[in-house]
Amino acid sequence: MILVRQEIGDVLRDFRLQKGRTLRQVASKASVALGYLSEVERGQKEASSEILASVAEALDVPISTIMREVGDRISVIEGLQVFPDVVPDDLVASMEPELSLH
Repeated sequence: MILVRQEIGDVLRDFRLQKGRTLRQVASKASVALGYLSEVERGQKEASSEILASVAEALDVPISTIMREVGDRISVIEGLQVFPDVVPDDLVASMEPELSLH
C-alpha cells in the first residue's frame, strides 16, 4: 500500500538535504516544532496544507514542485509512466521538420 504521507516526508527530506539545511533550521524558519517536522519527514505524521506551505516556503521551494515530485514518485511506485513537464531540446530539434507548417 502506498502511503502518501511517507512520500511527502521523503520529498521534504530530500529537498532539505539538497538545500544543505538542518531539520532544526527548517523547523525554526517554518515555525514548526522540530519533533513534529521530524515525524513528518519519517512519514509518521500527516502534515496539514498549512504546515506543508510553511515548510515549502522555509525551503524556498514552490509547494507545486514538492507535490509534483510526490506525484511522480507515486506514479513510479504504481508502475505508471512519468512524463516530463517539458520536452527535451534534443527531441524538439529532431522533430522540428515534422512540426513545421508547410
